[in-house]
This record gives sequence, C-alpha cells and structure tokens, in this order.
Amino acid sequence: MSEKENENKPIIKVVKLGPWFFPILAVSIILLINFFSGGSLDMNSPKSTSISSFYDLLNKNKIEKVDILTSTAGNSAEVTLKKAAYISSTDKELKKATVEKGPHYFVKDVGSLELFQKKLDDAKSKNLISVYDLKPTSNWNDIIFSILPFVLFIAFFYFISKKMAGGPGGGGQIFSIGKSKAKLFDEKNDTKVTFENVAGLEGAKEEIQEIVEFLKTPEKYTSIGGKIPKGALLVGPPGTGKTLLAKAVAGEANVPFFSLSGSDFVEMFVGVGASRVRDLFKQAKEKAPAIIFIDEIDAVGRARGKNNMSGSNDERENTLNQLLTEMDGFGTNSNVIVLAATNRADVLDKALMRAGRFDRQIYVDLPDIRERKEIFEVHLKPITKAETLDTEFLAKQTPGFSGADIANVCNEAALVAARKDKKAVDKQDFLDAVDRIVGGLEKKNKIISKEEKYAIAIHEAGHATVSWMLKHAAPLVKVTIVPRGQSLGAAWYLPEERQIVRTEQMLDEMCATMGGRAAEKVVFDKISTGALSDLEKVTKQARAMVTVYGLNDKIGNITYYDSSGQSDYNFSKPYSDDTAKVIDAEISGLIEEQYQRAISILTENRTKLEALADILIEREVIFKDDLETIFGKRPFETVAETLEIKPEEPTE
Repeated sequence: MSEKENENKPIIKVVKLGPWFFPILAVSIILLINFFSGGSLDMNSPKSTSISSFYDLLNKNKIEKVDILTSTAGNSAEVTLKKAAYISSTDKELKKATVEKGPHYFVKDVGSLELFQKKLDDAKSKNLISVYDLKPTSNWNDIIFSILPFVLFIAFFYFISKKMAGGPGGGGQIFSIGKSKAKLFDEKNDTKVTFENVAGLEGAKEEIQEIVEFLKTPEKYTSIGGKIPKGALLVGPPGTGKTLLAKAVAGEANVPFFSLSGSDFVEMFVGVGASRVRDLFKQAKEKAPAIIFIDEIDAVGRARGKNNMSGSNDERENTLNQLLTEMDGFGTNSNVIVLAATNRADVLDKALMRAGRFDRQIYVDLPDIRERKEIFEVHLKPITKAETLDTEFLAKQTPGFSGADIANVCNEAALVAARKDKKAVDKQDFLDAVDRIVGGLEKKNKIISKEEKYAIAIHEAGHATVSWMLKHAAPLVKVTIVPRGQSLGAAWYLPEERQIVRTEQMLDEMCATMGGRAAEKVVFDKISTGALSDLEKVTKQARAMVTVYGLNDKIGNITYYDSSGQSDYNFSKPYSDDTAKVIDAEISGLIEEQYQRAISILTENRTKLEALADILIEREVIFKDDLETIFGKRPFETVAETLEIKPEEPTE
C-alpha cells in the first residue's frame, strides 16, 4: 500500500470502556430526566401552577379531586379538574400536556400542610370539592440519594477487596489475603535458565542436580532404600549465585516449581503468614512431586525467643512454627522438596536447620580464579569484545569478586567502551570498569591545592614503597592520586588467593597499610586525617589476630568468635576486665610495632620515596614498571606479579 493510500485510510481507534461506565451512564440519564421533569418520570405530566391559581380554581368550583403528595423534600399537590371544566377550558397547553382523566395541574409547594388541609376541608363542606387524599410518596431524588450511600459502600468494599487480594487478577475476594503468593514457574512463558547458564559452583551444582535427578527418576534411589531429602539450604555471601541455582533447578526440573520470598509470608494481620504457609504446601502436595523455593528465608526463619520484646514477634514465630510443621510433621508429603537461600545462616532457628527439614546445607562460596574465568565467559557472550581479550587475565584481575560483581564489571566495561565510541570492548575498558566499581568515579575537577596534592602523593608513594619491600605484602598494580569516590588517592594491589593466612603475612599487610601515615611522618614530621581508612583496616586486622584467630602470644590459643551468631557481645563480653585490658594493649602494640617498622623502611628509602612521589605529581598514575625503574626488581616475586599490565594513558 502506498503512502498516499495510507494517508487517506481512516484511522479507527478502539476505546475500551471501564466496568463502571454503564452504571454511571444509567444513573446520569435518570438524574437528567428527573431534573428536567421536575421530579416525576410520568410521561403524562400535569401542568405546573401556583398556589394562588389553585385557590382561584377551587373557588370557581372547577376542581374534582386533590391528591396531596408528602415527601421529605416538601409537600405538593396534583389537581384533577371536573370533566366539564376541562372540556370548556381554553388552555391549549393544558390539553396538550394532559389527558381528560387527569391529573391536570401540579402545585409544587402547598406551604403548610395543616393549613392547606383546613382550607380543603372548608371547600369540601361548601361542596366545592368532592374528595382529597393524602399520599406519602418519594420522588426520584429521594430514592437516588437514599441508595447512593449503599452504592458507594459496595464500590469501596469492592475496591478494597481487590487491593487486599493483590490487585487485578487477585480474585476480588478479601479472604484471599491468606492465600499463598508463590509464583508457579511456567517454562513456556518464563525465561528458561539451565545449569549451562550457571558457571562455576561445581560442588553446589552437583548436589542440586542430584535433587532434580531424584524427582525425575526416583526409582534410581528408592530401589536401594534411599529416601528423598526434605530440603536443601543454599548458604553463601550475596551475589554468589544462590537464586540463579534455584532458577536453574526450575529450568531443568520437569516438575512444578513454586518460587517466593520469605517476606511474602509477612503481613500485618495476625495468622496470615501461617495461613499462607499452609496454602503453599497444600498447592505443592496437590501437584507433587514438586519443588518449593523460598528466597531470603531468614525473613521468617530467625531464631525464636531471642530479643523478643513484649511478644512483638509472635506473628513471625507462628509462621515459622507452621513452616516447621509442614516440612516435617504429621501428614508430611515426602514428594515435596523445599529449597531455601540465605546469606545469614547464623540467625536461623536450630529447629529449621536440623536433619529431616533441611537435610543438606550447600555452601555457595565466592568463586576462585578458575570459576571466575567461566563466569566471565558466560557474561561476555552478549558483549562485542576485542579478539585479543583474555578471560584468564580478567579472572586474575578480580580476586574476591562474586558472580554478581563480575556481571557488573562486564556491563560497566561495555558502558565505558560505548562512552569512548569504541566498536568492541578491550582489556583497558575492563581495567577501567574494575577501577570504577572498586574505587568509585574519577573526580578530575576536584580542587586540590599543591601542598595537599604533594601530601597525597607522599602518602600513596609510602604504601607503594613499603609493599614493594615486604615479602608477604600484596604486589602493587598501580598508584594514582586522582580522586575517586571519597578517596583522594589510591594504591591498587593484586592479592594472592590464599586458603589460610599466616601471622607474618598479616603483619606484612598491616605494615604496608600503615606505610601512608609513616611516609607523612618521615617526610613532613606531621600526620594528617588522610589515613582514616588505613587505621580502620589495620585495627580490624589486629583485633582479629588477637580475639578471633588466636595469633597472639599473651592471649594464647583462645578465640572469642561465635560462629553460631547466638552470642550478643554488645551487652556482655566473654572475657574479664583484666583480659580486656590485655586485648586492648596487644591490639595497640601490634599496630604501633608495624607503624614503626614502616617508618624504618621508609627512612632507609626516603630518596626513592620522594622520587616516586615526584613522578606521581607529574603523571598522576604510576605502574609496576615505574617502581622497578626506581627500586629495581622486587626480590620477592609472587604468582600474582607474573601478570603483565600495560600502562594506560596518564590522566590529564
């Protein structure tokens, strides 16, 4: 069809009418008719006349009958003329509007009813009128306004019931508030996630796959006496892929999969949470074998009886009690498996964690370098990347990153490349993305005086110098004095991935952290507030050495750490006041010892420290190669230092 034909083609718009359109239209029509008809819907409408004209007709003996209409709106009267008077009448409007049988006239207001009746009685005694009747009635205005409050109440009740039932599609019944809010996974309409989309997490995937396999072919396990596990709890830090694993189960399993959050059970009304738990398991049992997934189960699974102030948690505890009963109680259906995820397993109730309810606790840890490489390969699929991009290099650059962090890095790198008008994402874009995520956005326009800039350069050069001279300190990647986020400068390291940490390793890291303040002391013989984050870090490390890991000689092989999370050290310490003094002294001693050690190292290398700071002032960013030029090759090369990172362009 040509454009001209399209222009001449009529445009048809379909207007969808709401459910209240026709009732409102009907009421409006009735009100309009009532308004223009003077309150009466009768098509044989009598002619309106005044009370004085009525008395004139009455005195002339022309009235046959009077009907007095009483209502809350006022008293009126309908007048019927005698047959001879109607026939002889010359009023054409009267004969056009009425018929011979009447009524012929309508008196809108008769005034005082008692006085009007008295005058009619006098006229009747004089044979001026045959009869009059008193007829209590209601006009359409009275009827409409009497039923209007009920209509409004019904409409309000209907609206509230919709909202309480979860909005449109919620059934329209207020009683559905106790129904489960679980979403039943539909593989036809929902995006399907499989185990192929879950990179890394081999141990967790193996156990989860076994549960799916059991539901698909239960005879493989039951034939030798095995029983299906009641539940599996996924535990791990945020962003490690717990919910993604559950989505993969939904995509792989050929059984109904109910998904909801722990907060979906929580409601302000008493008994709603327990009712929703019952309804959830009822639906699952009807469709058994089935899987129920509860994300963030700590919302309802917290330990009972702890810090319960005046029964404020009764509703949550009732919900938890119902969940415990459904998972392992009388009448429990063994063909319903419960998967749950949380990053706060320490606060869960012990009854929920016991065997028979959550038989398996699957720990989903942060990915190692091999798993990070696999995760990068998954998230890089939709991104146009450079051919020379090495995913193993990216995996080495992101120690301690979770799966969610890696997804964020890939997305941020694509945004950085697009900002630079590139056609593909390269290695430098990923390095910039890591800097952006870890350090924050560059603030190139921040006004910093020359004195402050030199002090920042000395501080960051101090970190770089001390870490270069220590064997167990994390190897340096680059140092910058460009402000990022809340920091005025930063030193970037690439720590080794260790499963255990020894005392000398922690001490070297503390010494390198104190290198910034020590450099200020050596060069300026003054210290500043710029070492706040450094002090916070070393204080936590020293406290952990003394009170958690038992790495202090005076305290000994004792830990005051409670992995169960049941102890509350805010109100009571698990050691005496004398021990507290020893702990404080040892923490302070450890930090001061490493501070003096850093001062000693920097004093010996002051010339090189200042040379490094001058290069920082000039370029604003320096790399490992610059340190090798000044200090020579580092004698303690580690695995992480074998990475080759080409310097980026200096920041303007």
